[in-house]
Amino acid sequence: MRAFQVTQLVHHSQIQLSNNVPEPIPKEGEILIDVHSGGLNFFDILQTQGKYQIKPPLPFVLGTEFAGKVAQNSPIPQGCPFKPGDRVFGAGQGAYADKMAAKYDSVLPLPDALTYEQGAGLYVTWPTSYEGLVGRAQMKPGEWVLVTAAAGGVGIAAVQLAKVLGGKVIAAAGSQEKLEIAKRYGGADYLIDYSKPDWQKDVLKITNGKGVDVVFDPVGLIQSSFKCMAWRGRAIVVGFAAGSIEKLPSNLILLKNISVVGLHWGAYRIHENERVGEVWKELLELFSSGKAKPVVYSEVYSLDTLSQGLTALEKRKTYGKVIVNIKKNNGAKL
Repeated sequence: MRAFQVTQLVHHSQIQLSNNVPEPIPKEGEILIDVHSGGLNFFDILQTQGKYQIKPPLPFVLGTEFAGKVAQNSPIPQGCPFKPGDRVFGAGQGAYADKMAAKYDSVLPLPDALTYEQGAGLYVTWPTSYEGLVGRAQMKPGEWVLVTAAAGGVGIAAVQLAKVLGGKVIAAAGSQEKLEIAKRYGGADYLIDYSKPDWQKDVLKITNGKGVDVVFDPVGLIQSSFKCMAWRGRAIVVGFAAGSIEKLPSNLILLKNISVVGLHWGAYRIHENERVGEVWKELLELFSSGKAKPVVYSEVYSLDTLSQGLTALEKRKTYGKVIVNIKKNNGAKL
């Protein structure tokens, strides 16, 4: 089968598509997936170089997020809710290939309303955004919500969800182009360019001096956001896309009664597994109803051009979720 296989730890640009990789053999508790589309993540770029915390033994097939069908020759473990031919999405090692094996408890049914392209980018970003706003920030209708990196995969999902949940959403990004993406696909109410000096003053002006109730931050702009947070505001630490880990002044946290809350969605299966099912139940209802819709980057890549897609992601030229199509016609709901 075809697969983007890592045989040595190098930059992804040095890896060629392999055409004769053996089909994976599912282990206990796993099912075999015919992969239709895969979702690109920044950690894929790190993993090919051995810089990510998950280090599969060489050789390994790159890729985590996927959408596809349960293969006709897949084993069906006891307790597995799926059957051959079911449309599914999820996560497991080896998504950038014609077939992959995945634990069935890391697989979910793909709603009829979504294409494989849309489904391939759900598993990591959307529960992160949802749990950040609902579980950690405990956001309420009518509150002001500031989302940084609002055109990225996690950010644009947070913009959409904050709107669905009744928030007044301020999208922040570093360019006018990305702000327009947040408006067009996320439905943001207001736009802020955080590359400009004193951008926090614009936030305060928008909120009539009150400041925002919730800051959802995948970038590393929590300290900067303190200047435009409301009394009892909640700042959600999602990540550090800017590259540096912040040291926060605790005096400002005290003076404004601010809560700074972390979110590590990947650890929920270890520490709070029951919450995972609750979040996905609520998200799948939103997707099925059409209230939330995944945003796919305009250029969809193939296995042959996968490295170009990873480079575009690495250089921050993309928005929404970057997708690689393994099979054709994945924009259709087949």
